[in-house]
Parts: sequence; C-alpha cells; structure tokens
Amino acid sequence: MARVNVYNEKEIQILKEGGRILASILIRLEKEALENVSTKSLDKMAYDLCIENDAEPAFLNYTPHGADRAFPASVCISVNHEVVHGIPNEKPKVLKKGDVVTLDMGLKYKDMFTDSAITLVVGGAEYNKIGQEMIDVATRALYNAIDIIEPGVRTGDIGQAIEDTVKKNNGKRFKIPTILGGHGIGHGIHEDPFVPNFGKKGEGVVLKEGNVIAVEPILTENTSAMNMLNDGYTFVTQDKGLAVHVEHTLVVTKDGVLILTDRLQ
Repeated sequence: MARVNVYNEKEIQILKEGGRILASILIRLEKEALENVSTKSLDKMAYDLCIENDAEPAFLNYTPHGADRAFPASVCISVNHEVVHGIPNEKPKVLKKGDVVTLDMGLKYKDMFTDSAITLVVGGAEYNKIGQEMIDVATRALYNAIDIIEPGVRTGDIGQAIEDTVKKNNGKRFKIPTILGGHGIGHGIHEDPFVPNFGKKGEGVVLKEGNVIAVEPILTENTSAMNMLNDGYTFVTQDKGLAVHVEHTLVVTKDGVLILTDRLQ
C-alpha cells in the first residue's frame, strides 16, 4: 500500500511560495517560446530565473529510478511528437510557427518541491489547430479532475475524471499513454501515490487533507504507443503524432483543493 505524506501548515506555506515562483517562471518561458528561439536558450532562462528567486531547478542533475544518468537540463521541453522529458540543451531545436511545445519544470525551494507543465502552439492557435484542440482537451481534463478533489477522493476518481473528459471530446478522439501520469510531491520530486490519467471511480489510494499531488493529463494524437530515444529520457509517439501535457501541483485541503502552481494567482 502506498504511503502518502501528509504535509503541515508550515510545509504547505513553503510549497505555496515555491509554487508561485514556478508559475512565474513558466509564464516567462511561455512568453519567450517564439519562432526562431532555441530550446537551449529557454533552458538557460529557466536556470537563471531559478537562481534569481533563490530556488533550484529540480530536474537538473536528478536521476530518476531506472535512469542510467542524471537529467542534464533545468526544464523538460518536448516538441511536437515528443511526449515527455525532452532534453532542450543536448540537441537544441529552433522553434517554428506551429510547433507544439511542452514546458515541464520542477522547482526546489527551501527543500520543498513543486512541479508544473504547460503546452503551447508557437505563433498562436491558428498555426496548429489540432495541437490547440489537444491542449484545450487536456486543460479541460486537468480542471475537471481538480474540481472533484477533496478528502476521501481516490486516485481512481481522478483518473476517471480525466479519461471521461478525453472520451467526451466532440472532435478527434485523442489517446492517453497509460504508463505516464501524476504523482505525489513535496519532500521529493516524485512520491507516492501514482495518479493515473485513466481509471475507475472508487479504486486507488484515498486522499487526505494535507496530501500534495501533481495531476498531469498527457495526450497523444493518434496512438498511445511510444518509444524512448537513445538519450534515455525522451518519449516520442511511434507514429510521429502530436503530444501535449499540462500539470499542476495541488494540496488537498479540508474544504477541497488548492492549486499551488496556479498561473492566475
């Protein structure tokens, strides 16, 4: 059975501060993700903004379980058919209009971790209508899941809310890679429980007040089949179809849930 950490008021206050910093960094990166900008320059900006805010990029030099080496960048930048964990600084890409770009970043602030992701279309929605539709569906799924979170909700309830939203999309039927999903977070960048993007209501781990989780719908355009590149991190769709990813770090409160990485705060 997963052991899920319960965070106290002091720890949650630090997570709120870290979440605000992370949200502000992602806002800056989103504004700078323009045509002819390189992913390497965005990674450097992410690092510099962390240092300016007395924080650390949580992914830089982090070695997840099963990885052969540490992650070499401050932010994951996944472009078009890259699903997650794109490395921005080893084989940098120069962004083009219509590229679908995910910016996924973890932040360490006062020894506490938050995690968030956004996906955008370079140049605006009109340059990639399918990509924008995928972003809209994933975002709707994220907030539909957030809306049901309160003490007593199970991780399967969250997964079903995400899956139902994707299935009810009136346009193209996008896919959910089932091996990827959200997670607990707080003292570490990845903690229990696993938070799936699919599921059945009434199944999974029961959430309690003070639990902190990252919820992150991830969608692919045509197929959920993926390969990992030789870099050891980047997952790509087998058919080169598009992928999107959105994410917030949340704390379960006695009345519901608080979004710690809300970019609207």
